[in-house]
Amino acid sequence: MKTMIAAMVLAGIGVASSANAGTLQDVQNRGYLNCGVSTGLAGFSQKDEKGNWSGLDVDVCRGVAAAVLGDASKVRYKPLTAKERFTALQSGEIDILSRNTTWTHTRDTSLGLNFAGTIYYDGAGFMVRKALGVNSATELDGAAACIQAGTSTELAIADFFRERNMEYKVVTFDTSDQTRIGFSSGRCDFLVSDQSQLYALRIGLKKPDEAKVLPEVISKEPLGPVVRQGDDAWFNVVKWTVNAWIEGEYQGVTSANANRLRKIGKPGQKRLLGSEGDLGRKLNLPDDWGYQIIRQVGNYAESFERNVGMGSPLKIARGLNAQWNQGGILYSPAMR
Repeated sequence: MKTMIAAMVLAGIGVASSANAGTLQDVQNRGYLNCGVSTGLAGFSQKDEKGNWSGLDVDVCRGVAAAVLGDASKVRYKPLTAKERFTALQSGEIDILSRNTTWTHTRDTSLGLNFAGTIYYDGAGFMVRKALGVNSATELDGAAACIQAGTSTELAIADFFRERNMEYKVVTFDTSDQTRIGFSSGRCDFLVSDQSQLYALRIGLKKPDEAKVLPEVISKEPLGPVVRQGDDAWFNVVKWTVNAWIEGEYQGVTSANANRLRKIGKPGQKRLLGSEGDLGRKLNLPDDWGYQIIRQVGNYAESFERNVGMGSPLKIARGLNAQWNQGGILYSPAMR
């Protein structure tokens, strides 16, 4: 059935479902959000021993639940492999896909999907064992690559090697954990993935210090949440949830000061928090939708630091993911 629905979407045939007709109303009636995440990637979407999910992608799900339901905990997470993720969204099995997914032309135009923004600017890279004695990806001619199937990285690495008249062998796996295990067990000479994933996979190795990430970044990989086409109201809710999260940092609104700024803040802060203006009503949400996101989830900086930044085991610098006025390219359209 899922395969049939996916084929219908690819062919441009409308899929009749209550989810496509009004996902916002469906989620509110149901009382929880169905969110597709990865099968486990440190810093982005990972479940602990108590069954609690955390990560940058998970915080997008939590933010949408806070905006729509007033409660960031009202989320049911669906772990999905790279090959499963789009069909799960197309079929209505999930309301939103928030799974380190790259925004590409093909995905945006031929799968019946809409990308609702970029939450992490990434790029594909290479991890090798230090014992291999390689300092650059240009030294990997003839080497074997561990790679996760169904990812945009497959095309990025193919382009990289073809442009340099180099050859490589491919060993594919269904999940990122399987890819890490394959690399660790010697099934391949190097592992190729988004740079953010390389840091996450490296700390999962038995001996992380024996591996290193090479300097080359070979592609543009803007990662962000995805929804189905044909439901503009839901698309707007998810898109502006991401924007409110990013705008919160720019406006200096945090989970700690949201209550105070809602009363005495500047005009832009009050609009974000719903004590002035009607931004919520334009989304068919309560006026305090932005306040709920920031109060319960935090702003983008808070989420970044605890999940992938210096307050996390990954210790990734902000880089391109800093605000536009702080040396990065992170940017929210004006909230007015």
